[in-house]
Amino acid sequence: MSAPQSATAPPAGTGNPIQAMLEAPLSLRERKKLKTRQTIRREAYRLIAEQGYENTTVDQIAAAAEVSPSTFFRYFATKEDLVLTDEYDPAMIDALLARPADEPFLRSCREALIGLLRQLLEHEREELLVRLRLTKDVPALRARMIDSGNESQQLYLTALTRRAGVREPTYAMRIIAAAIGGATTETVLQWAEGDGTEDIVELVHRTFAILEDGFSEA
Repeated sequence: MSAPQSATAPPAGTGNPIQAMLEAPLSLRERKKLKTRQTIRREAYRLIAEQGYENTTVDQIAAAAEVSPSTFFRYFATKEDLVLTDEYDPAMIDALLARPADEPFLRSCREALIGLLRQLLEHEREELLVRLRLTKDVPALRARMIDSGNESQQLYLTALTRRAGVREPTYAMRIIAAAIGGATTETVLQWAEGDGTEDIVELVHRTFAILEDGFSEA
């Protein structure tokens, strides 16, 4: 197979849903909520770096962020969610739906994911790397990520179903979405294994090349 080409820009007129989300003007209320969420995460990561994930409690995080424990739980349902959740699934779906309708779905996924990762690396590379390191190193988080892998599958299945214009996904759609979801999860974990030194865009290209070649590399 020939060397993968670099990510292309979204088609004219579609814009970049991920960049738009990251750079959109926010209302005062939204800015306050975002600031609180960022503060909670920042203080959590600082405490975890100092005393370890298991030894860091929600009460400690809330106190460091100067919020109440109840406020913490309004933003994150559990301590694990502080590491494992983000706000980018809707933007990823929008980016997938913005790709040309006749483009192969694997290519659409590759280009949309690369677009998302480039925006994240530009805006919050260190936070992304910290989150993935924790997911890699903390057994409870890694197990939870594997258990919740269906969420990643659901993201791709939602986009695939909408693009096909059908209400219910077919068996083939579910298999495709499961393969892409699992593969992309392994891609970001591989990047974390290398402590962020590998080129994650090249890792994404390799991941989708394996999928497109029908797993021939195995």
